Amino acid sequence: MSEKVCIAVTGAGGGVGQSIIKALQWAEYDVVALDSDRLATGLYAADRSYLIPRRSDREFVDKVLEICKAENCRLLFPGLDTELGVLARASTRFISAGVIPIVSSPRVVDISDNKLLTYRTLRDYGVSVPKTVDMSLWESGDGDPLPYPFVLKKRQGGSRSRDVHIIHARRDLDKFVEQGNDASMFIAQEHIDGYEYTCGSVTLNRQCIGVIVMRRTLRDGDTYKCFTVRDEIIEGEVQTLMNALEPFGPCNAQLRVRDGRPYVFEINARCSGTTAARALCGFNEPAMVADYVCHGAMPSFSIKEQALLRYWNELVVSNDSIDALTHNGSLVASKVRRM
Repeated sequence: MSEKVCIAVTGAGGGVGQSIIKALQWAEYDVVALDSDRLATGLYAADRSYLIPRRSDREFVDKVLEICKAENCRLLFPGLDTELGVLARASTRFISAGVIPIVSSPRVVDISDNKLLTYRTLRDYGVSVPKTVDMSLWESGDGDPLPYPFVLKKRQGGSRSRDVHIIHARRDLDKFVEQGNDASMFIAQEHIDGYEYTCGSVTLNRQCIGVIVMRRTLRDGDTYKCFTVRDEIIEGEVQTLMNALEPFGPCNAQLRVRDGRPYVFEINARCSGTTAARALCGFNEPAMVADYVCHGAMPSFSIKEQALLRYWNELVVSNDSIDALTHNGSLVASKVRRM
C-alpha cells in the first residue's frame, strides 16, 4: 500500500472502539478516533482525534460525516451499540459522500438489539438457541416462566452483562419484582451451564468468509481472559447463522455448549471488545474488511490457538493535549507515554 487509507472509528473511549483502533493500526491503517468524552482514552492513541456529539444529539450524523469528509476517510467503524441503528439508517448519506460505514442493515441491527427477536429469528433459521420467554406476557399467577435456574435479561439494548439476573428459585424472582424492576421489559432465558464462547465472523457479499472461536472468562461483563479454540461444530453453527442473517462485515455471536451442541444466546452486529485479541491470534476482522473494501483483496487469515490474558496499561497524556482537544474539538498527534 503506497499511501495509508484513513479510517474513522467511533466510541474511542470503550473497549470495542479501542480494540478496533489497535487492530487497524497493527495493519498500518491511518485511524481517526471519535468520541463525545474528552477523556476517552482512545482519542489519545490515534494520530488525529475529534470530539463528536452523543448519538442522541440531532447533529450526530452531520458532525461524523463532516469529519469523515474533511479527513478523507474511506471507512467508518462504529464502536458503540447505541450508534448502530442511527448509522445503519444514515448509511446512504455516508456512501454518497464516499465513506462506507461498516454497519449491517437496519434489519440485522434491530434483530441483534432485541433478544426476543434474536431468539425468534435464530430459531427460524434452525440455529440452536436457549428457550426464551417474553416476560411481558408472564403473570405471577401463571406459575414459573421457565424451570430454575434461568436468566433474566433486558429484552432490548443492554451491554456488558448489565441488567442480567440469574434466578435460582421463586424467591429470587419475587425479590426481583419487589425491588421495583419492570419484568415486562425483560425476557427469561434458559440457563445453560458450561463454558461461554465469543465467536467473531466476517461476512462480505452475503457470505461468511471465516469464524474464530474463543472460550472466555468474564469480569464485570468484559472478557478478562480468552483462549482460541478450533471447533468444527461451533464454527459450522456460527457460519450457518451468519449466512442466514447476512450481516455486513464483522458480527459477533455468544454461545454456550451443552452435550456437544452450541446454543447461541446473543449476537452483536459489530466488532467485539475482543477484536484486538482475535487480531493477535491471526483473525483481524477490521483489517480483513478494510483490505477487501479498499483494496479488493480477498480476506485471508491463519488462526493460532493461544491464550490472551488482559491487564491494565497506563497511558500518560499531557494536560495540554486534553485542553487542546477540549477547546478545539480536535487533536493532532497527541504526545502520550505508555507505561
